[in-house]
Amino acid sequence: MEKYILIQENTFETARKEIKKNKGKKIIFSSSNDELNRKILEKEKITTLLLNQSQKKDKQKQRNSGLNQVLAKLAKENNVIIGINLDEVIESQSMQKAQILSRIRQNIKLCNKQKLKMKFIALKKQNQRDIYDLKSLGLILGMPTWMTKKL
Repeated sequence: MEKYILIQENTFETARKEIKKNKGKKIIFSSSNDELNRKILEKEKITTLLLNQSQKKDKQKQRNSGLNQVLAKLAKENNVIIGINLDEVIESQSMQKAQILSRIRQNIKLCNKQKLKMKFIALKKQNQRDIYDLKSLGLILGMPTWMTKKL
């Protein structure tokens, strides 16, 4: 895996300072706040937006996957890759794992419509997997072949 800088912040000001400090490097930004993710996509230059699924709560009639059409369009305009947190998938238990995988499938459909790139990101060393395993997981979750070639 290439060298990336992971930034996890809860406020826009501190996130902006960290991004400016690491300007010119490949930056992965992660936050559980959807509004902060949108602000960062609109105003800052990042490489990857890492979506965390485990803290999300679904509504009665729809899933809260952390990505919508507006965020997907902003990511496409700014050439931002959407990251899938592989640690959450591997370390979650059965019911929560099913919910996380369904949210990831929803995000894959959105990214396919907008022709966005997606990437599996494992932050912990023991959760890193072979590229062929990641490609097969992507195909099972519904990624088109052009998307799995760029994992």
